[in-house]
Amino acid sequence: MTARLAPDSAAVPPLAPLPMPVQDLRRLPQGGPGPRRMGGWQVGAARIVAFGGGALIGVVGGLQMRLVFGDHTTFLQACLLTLFTITFTWVGFSFTSMLSGIFARPLTTPSGANTARIAVVMPVYHEDPAETAGRLVALARDLYRVGLGDRSEIFVLSDSRRPESHLAETMAISRLRDLSPVPVWYRRRTDNTGRKAGNVAQFLRNWGGRYDQMLVLDADSLVGAETIAIMSARMTADPKLGLIQTMPMLLGGQTIFARLTQFAGRIYGPAIARGVAAWSGDDGNFWGHNALIRVQAFAESCGLPELPGRPPFGGHILSHDFVEAALMRRAGWKVRLDHDLRQSYEGSPPSLVDNAVRERRWAQGNLQHLKVIWARGLSLVSRAHFTIGIMGFLMSPIWLGMILVGLALSANVLLSRPEYFPNSYQLFPNWPVFDPQRMLWLFACAMGFLLLPKFIAIARACLRPLAAESGGPLRLIISALFEILLSALIAPVQMLIQTRQIFDILRGRDSGWEAQVRAGTMPPWHVVLAHHWMHMVLGLTTLVVLAFMSPGQLIWLSPILAGLILSPAISRWSASPVFGRIARMRGLLATPEELSTPPLISAANFQTARIKPETADALSRLGSDGALMSRHLALLPEPNPQRPAAERLHEISAAAKIAAAQNRNEALTFLSVSELDALIGSSVLLKQWAALSP
Repeated sequence: MTARLAPDSAAVPPLAPLPMPVQDLRRLPQGGPGPRRMGGWQVGAARIVAFGGGALIGVVGGLQMRLVFGDHTTFLQACLLTLFTITFTWVGFSFTSMLSGIFARPLTTPSGANTARIAVVMPVYHEDPAETAGRLVALARDLYRVGLGDRSEIFVLSDSRRPESHLAETMAISRLRDLSPVPVWYRRRTDNTGRKAGNVAQFLRNWGGRYDQMLVLDADSLVGAETIAIMSARMTADPKLGLIQTMPMLLGGQTIFARLTQFAGRIYGPAIARGVAAWSGDDGNFWGHNALIRVQAFAESCGLPELPGRPPFGGHILSHDFVEAALMRRAGWKVRLDHDLRQSYEGSPPSLVDNAVRERRWAQGNLQHLKVIWARGLSLVSRAHFTIGIMGFLMSPIWLGMILVGLALSANVLLSRPEYFPNSYQLFPNWPVFDPQRMLWLFACAMGFLLLPKFIAIARACLRPLAAESGGPLRLIISALFEILLSALIAPVQMLIQTRQIFDILRGRDSGWEAQVRAGTMPPWHVVLAHHWMHMVLGLTTLVVLAFMSPGQLIWLSPILAGLILSPAISRWSASPVFGRIARMRGLLATPEELSTPPLISAANFQTARIKPETADALSRLGSDGALMSRHLALLPEPNPQRPAAERLHEISAAAKIAAAQNRNEALTFLSVSELDALIGSSVLLKQWAALSP
């Protein structure tokens, strides 16, 4: 490995190709699936508790619901019974999954020599390059501090399409190279085949042979060097360990919505992660980032095929991470969630609307897994991960269906005339049977399964230093109650949003590929009304109808109706950074990482502020600043005059327009967006443009 790179060094290292064959989901890999072991009695016990307990809860709940209706079940009652049983099983499994964490295996870090070469890989797509570079500067210096600097390199893999993003990235990466004590490489693709998964696959096929392990980061995520060292040591000590996933902690949230999400993740997340780690064992999952991966294992088993058919169900696999984990496990590699790792961070969406945009892509990706779940050779637990991901989105239309069927049953009772003697020769009447007390107990049990994991996590936090680090037990309890209340109001809105997303996917609408929103501002009323008017109208209509026809129904539907009616206000105000700052000043929804910022995050924020001014208005300075031009040219690929003319049409037209221009500014006004992108990416065109007068 090389030391710090000079600013004018090549953008990428010499090629070190690594084969990455495309996998066939319909056939077993050569040699069949690799040997897989459960991972010890603890894993078996955890699976019995999680899956067996969840199934038992579902069966008991379904049988009790059957008794609510008596012996003669109508069609609507049968529909409600089916939907209720699925929902009851789901909430029961969420409880038993967390409960299985008592069997989580202890994790140790071996000592000994470790010479594994590590690539820190960060794919980016229209991100803020100063923030990306700032995080990587902090990480690079942390790697050097813990002694990983001589065997680590950073690789920024850009899929950005906008010319201004490309130029800002080269400015930020050039500055990153100045400040980083470890080598930094930068590659921008012009063909975005396969999106993020294709980006990483192309990196491995070109340079994978240079590294033993790779840490995959998102543009808003970060992992501390000490945690990287622990993961690298564990992976080196176990030659069959293919992937170690961390449990990222959310931070940096400025809005109420983001702070709510990061508080919930910090307080409830560790217990949930411990449970998932316990029953997953060596059949763990991959969440796409903040994970260390054995390069050889990933390359030989994770070449993703395109799914048959057209999007949204066919084409490139969107939620590729689940599939990659399943394929690694199919090949015999261990995939593990190490719940004890800290120093793993990521950001969260700032608003309900932004979260819906991200979940739209996830919904499509998870439904695509219906075509993957039956792939040959997958382990049962890998299939369980797929099922859980799919059901996570299908539960919204199931929940909505259960509510609608319940309302239809009530309307049927109110509007129809009961017929107790359907047969004229019948001696005894058919009395309708409904057991309200049993129904009330089932409702209480369902709410208990939903809330008990939160109460356990809150009690656990209050008995540990986590409470003191989050502002004290009283503030933590108040924050948790606020989180439960606001989450209850948001839940019905998310139910309708996800139901609409499922409907759009089923009728063939593709999600596309949009850059994620990282920073939030409070949206104006017309924006939130445009997103939530239907939710508000549905809530008001249901309220009016029930108030006249069945006021008693309003008691148990009031949280749902309140969330729908207030959805525009909740969506707008929860996206307010001002309210977020007020909550922070009052110590509400606080996390330890917010009250005592980790040094790595402080360093990343400092470096971001240091780099940001240098990426601003770069195009206006590029033609007259020779040093700036040299830095940008150093990060461009070598010109390839052998490319077919059909692939260079934008370059050819840009060259003609630049030749016809009187000065640099006029040339820029002549260029279309595609031609400007060709200019920014071509050293030949840039030199031609820079030769013009200012």
